[in-house]
Order: sequence, then C-alpha cells, then structure tokens
Amino acid sequence: MTAEATRTGAAAGSAVPAAGDPAGAVAAPAAVPAARAPRPASAPASLSPSRAGDFMQCPLLYRFRVIDRLPEKPSEAATRGTLVHAVLERLFDAPAGERTAPRARALVPGQWDRLRESRPELAELFADDPDGQRLARWLGEAERLVERWFTLEDPTRLEPAERELFVEAELESGPRLRGIIDRVDVAPTGEVRIVDYKTGKAPRPEYAEGALFQMKFYALVVWRLKGVVPRRLQLVYLGSGEVRTYDPVLADLERVERRLRALWDAIREATESGDWRPRPTKLCGWCDHQAHCPEFGGTPPPYPLPVRARESGGVPQGRMGAD
Repeated sequence: MTAEATRTGAAAGSAVPAAGDPAGAVAAPAAVPAARAPRPASAPASLSPSRAGDFMQCPLLYRFRVIDRLPEKPSEAATRGTLVHAVLERLFDAPAGERTAPRARALVPGQWDRLRESRPELAELFADDPDGQRLARWLGEAERLVERWFTLEDPTRLEPAERELFVEAELESGPRLRGIIDRVDVAPTGEVRIVDYKTGKAPRPEYAEGALFQMKFYALVVWRLKGVVPRRLQLVYLGSGEVRTYDPVLADLERVERRLRALWDAIREATESGDWRPRPTKLCGWCDHQAHCPEFGGTPPPYPLPVRARESGGVPQGRMGAD
C-alpha cells in the first residue's frame, strides 16, 4: 500500500478506484477545501503498488499525485476501507479466544474516533449530515464488512507474524520498492503467506490482474529482503465474501521485477522530460483532478521540476510488458 500510502494517508483520500478494478468505484464526493495546500514538489524516489497502478492507469494522474502532490478530497468508500483495516488489525491484540464478531463490531466506533483525530479533514465527509443518519449507515456498513470477515477466516486459529508491515527493498540499478502488507502469516514449517484485505467486491477475471500485481509486488519485496518466495498470496474480498489465492514461483517474481524496472524507466523519462500524458479511461469520471486535466479542458499546473528536451524513441508511458 509511497512509502506505500498508509491507511490514514493518501490512499484513503483517493476517489479514484485501483487500476482495472471498477468494482471499487464510488460516487464523487464534495469539492476539495481551498485551505488544503499541496506539499512541495519533488522527483519520484520510490515506487509502491498504488503509485505503480497510478502510472499504468494514467501518467498525468501519477504526476498530479507524486510530483505536484495536489490535494484530494476524502471519500467515504476509501475511508471505510481504512477503518475496517484498523479494526481487523486491532482485533489481533486480543487473546485468540476473544476474537469474536461482536468484539470486532464493538471496535468500530473507537477506531473511527481515532481515525478522525489523526485526520481532521475527514470531518468534511459528513459535514452535511446534521442528524447523523448517513454516518450511522456508513458505520453500519463498516460493521457488516467486519462481520463478514468471520465467514471467510477464523481469527481464533491465526497468529499473524506481522500486521500492517512496512517493507522496503532497493533493486540493483532500479527503484526503491515500498509498501504496507496487511498481514503476514508464517507456518511452523517457515512457509510465508501474504494476506491483503479488500473492502470492495472481487473483480471479474478480466480485471483481476491489478490486485494480483499488487500481491506479486509485495512478494518480490519479501523475496528480496528475506530470500524466501512466499508460499501463498491471499486476497480477502469482504464486499463479496470471497477469498482468492495465488501460489507464486520464483519466475513470477523475476517477471514482476523486470516489469517494475521498465515502469521505473518510463517514470524517470517522464520526470526528466516533463512529458506526462493523460490516458483517458472510464475511470476519469472519478478523478479529483479534472480541473487540471487537458481531457476535460483543464490546464496542469506549471511543471515544478527541471526538464530536458525529450529524445525520440522514449519509453511509452503507462505501459508494461505482459506478465
């Protein structure tokens, strides 16, 4: 998940679904408050699954988020995902026998309070909800997602080795890879399972590669750090009540590494040339940055980094070889 955008950071503020996963689409919320100023611009220094997905989806979106660091409004769906992740992480603080659905549901209000304290801008999500009915429905949806998890996994039989694990590895002559893994399970035999919670519905097969790419990214980082190929990658889709798994082999991770090197080359080329092209898709309707996008009649902010003349035959933007 930049350093990977944390549960309480940029990812939670995004209104744009993950690339290739329209099931994550949510209604566009209210406008960005004018008081929230962008952070200073800087050249990319690392790569995460979410930012890699941004570039593959739309190079201009990547520029807006990573270089210009334009503010984005929080969304109910992404914030609900952040809340559910926090509850599932905290549940494992309890002894195994006390990890029950009622206890997990009871964690939701307190974790919501903690999230609002850490991110005051979330108050705008329900600013037009004076009687609290919409907030109550939203919290109820989070509780139902948490409860559904108990139909998919039994936390009384799990003892995660890591939760919300930040990982980082630098490829030789390549990018620094960073991310946050929801859960790492290690069997008594030493086999590693990487688990990721998704609060949306499982995508159709033609859109499944985006989520699997994220998991292979994590597996690559673990392999580079520990020299161990994870035995299993597991995606837990709470929205539809499905668990999908993939058992990677070394060749999978080597292919992902080649793809990431090619992607990083394209990002560096765009950074140095200042040539960030929009890539229109149906996901554009959910983007916070239409006012700055030429596809919608907007103008990007002045490019804040030094540029050089772009050479012919550059790396195509936002494209990678088949896995």
